[in-house]
Amino acid sequence: DQDAQVGSLKIRIGLGWAKSHTFTTGQTPVMKYHRGLMQAILHDKVKIAKAVNATVIPLEEAAGGYKDFDKGASKKFVLNPHGLVS
Repeated sequence: DQDAQVGSLKIRIGLGWAKSHTFTTGQTPVMKYHRGLMQAILHDKVKIAKAVNATVIPLEEAAGGYKDFDKGASKKFVLNPHGLVS
């Protein structure tokens, strides 16, 4: 809608107030979750490459990856010059 396009958020305060919801802003406490997330990644419980839409490409395809990235492709490219990343 038009309001969302300019970053405006319309909230019916009365309805939320009746249900005792809270609304907070600010930075996410990253360090609170850092250790658990790193352990999950290290033990293959979380597939981080899939979550961030990463694509591994060889060095020979780097130019094409940069072109796609420049065009606004919705994926990340990880260069694998020695073929060590699976």
